[in-house]
Amino acid sequence: MAFLFDLDGTLVDSVYQHVRAWHLALREQGIDLSVWRIHRKIGMSGGLFTHQLLRELGREIDEAGIRRLRDRHAEIYLSIAEEVVPLPGSVQLLHSLAELELPWAIATSGLMRTAGANLRALGVDPDKATVVTRDQVRYAKPDPDLFVEAARRVGSPIVGSYVIGDSIWDMLAAARCGALGIGLLSGGYGADELERAGALRVYDDPADMLAHIDELAPRTRD
Repeated sequence: MAFLFDLDGTLVDSVYQHVRAWHLALREQGIDLSVWRIHRKIGMSGGLFTHQLLRELGREIDEAGIRRLRDRHAEIYLSIAEEVVPLPGSVQLLHSLAELELPWAIATSGLMRTAGANLRALGVDPDKATVVTRDQVRYAKPDPDLFVEAARRVGSPIVGSYVIGDSIWDMLAAARCGALGIGLLSGGYGADELERAGALRVYDDPADMLAHIDELAPRTRD
C-alpha cells in the first residue's frame, strides 16, 4: 500500500496560478473564457485540457496551436510561480509518512518544466523522492497511468493504495485502477463532487488529513 499524491492543489497552493496562466494564454489567442470554466479542468493534462475547452467552444485548433498554448501557459505560470507555497500540513504529512515507513510518491499531470517549481516550493528533490510527471507516461488524468507508474516505482500494488487529490479527475483515475481515492478541498472542488467521483474520505487540506492519519495508516505492516 502506498500514498500517491497529486501535486497542484493537493500539496502546493497553485491551482489559481494555473488558472490565471491558462486564462492569459488563451486570451492572447483570442479565446476569452470565464475563469470558472478553466478551473473545472485543472488537473487534466495540458493537451486534454485544451482539447476539451475548445470542443466546448465549438472551435478547432491544430496541434501546433495547442503546443503554443501549452508553452505560453508554462511561461506565464513560471513567471508567477514564486507565489506558490506548500499547503498547510503538506510538508509535515510527507515527513510523517516517511517516519511511519509508509511509501509515498507524487504523480502530477504537469510536465517537469512547471512541476519543478512546485517541488522546490515543497522542498522535494525529484532526484531523491519518487515523482512521476506527465512527460513520463502515455496518458494523464483522468486515465490512471500516473498513479499506476508511481505505485510501481515505490514497489507497491496499485490496488488498495491511496490516491490523494483535490479534483474529480484524481478520483476518477483512482477508481479506474482500483486505488482508494482521498479527496482534499484545497483545490476548490466541493466534498459532494469529490464523493460522487469516488472519494472514500474527504479532508480540508493536508493538515486535516494528517490529523486523521489514523483513519488511513495501517496499524501493522509486513
